Amino acid sequence: MRICLIGAGRVAQHLGPALARAGHTVTHVWSRTAASATALAAQLPGARATTTLDLRQLEVEVVLLAVPDAAVEPLLAQLQLPANVLAAHTAGALPIAVFAPYPHVRGGVFYPLQTFSPGRMVEWAMLPLCLEATDSASQATLLSLAHSLSQDVRLLSSEQRLLLHAAAVFAGNFTNHVLGISHALLQEAGLPFELIMPLVRETVEKALTQPPFTVQTGPAARHDTPTLARHRQALHAYPMWQEVYDTVSRSIQQQTGGPGAS
Repeated sequence: MRICLIGAGRVAQHLGPALARAGHTVTHVWSRTAASATALAAQLPGARATTTLDLRQLEVEVVLLAVPDAAVEPLLAQLQLPANVLAAHTAGALPIAVFAPYPHVRGGVFYPLQTFSPGRMVEWAMLPLCLEATDSASQATLLSLAHSLSQDVRLLSSEQRLLLHAAAVFAGNFTNHVLGISHALLQEAGLPFELIMPLVRETVEKALTQPPFTVQTGPAARHDTPTLARHRQALHAYPMWQEVYDTVSRSIQQQTGGPGAS
C-alpha cells in the first residue's frame, strides 16, 4: 500500500520503518516540526517530508495519524484528503466516533498495543494490533495492512479498546512508575537497583502465567498491620509515595477481603 504518515514522534518512528520492511511505501511524512518530518522521511525509501495538510494531490490509499490523542481531532479538522482514502488514527483511548463530524472520510483505528522508546527494537510480528473502522471496506483495508505486520490482529469496539488502554496504563506506565519509586528508595538507602531484579522477574513471571490476583503476596495481602505501619513511617519524607503505598495497599486488602475491604 501507499501510505502517508502524519506525525514523526515515537510511534511514527517505529511504525514507518515497520511498514517499509513489510513492503509498503510511505510516500510522505508530515509533522508539526518540519525537521522531524524530514529526519523520519530520510529513513524511509522513497518518502518525502511535506509541510501541508492538503493531501488531495497525493496518490495514497491510507493516511495514518500517528500523533498524540489530543492532536487527532484538531488534525482531522484541518486535513484535506483525496477521495476514498482511508484515514486511521493510532490512539488507544479515542473512539471511532471522532470521525463522525466528517462523513465523507473513511475512518479507522490502527492501535498498536506497545510502548515505544527511542533506540529499542519492537517485535512487530508479535505485537497486538487493534482495529476498528467506520465501514466494511475500510475494515478490510486495515486487516490487510495489519496482517502484513503482525500475527496478532484483533477487531475491537471503541469501548473494549478504551478499557484495554486503561489496563495497559496499569500494566505498563504504572508498573514503570512504581519501579522508579523503588529505584529512588534504594538509592536513598545506598543500595543497587540490581538487588530487587530477581524479585521483579519472579513477580512478573507469576503474573503472566497465573491470574495475578491469585498470587498476590506482601504485607497488605496478609493483613500485616505492624509492617504496613513501619513502611508508612519509613515513607514519611515522601508524602506522595506514601499516598501511593496507602492507596495500593487498600486496593489489595479490598481485593483479598482484608481490613481495607468495604
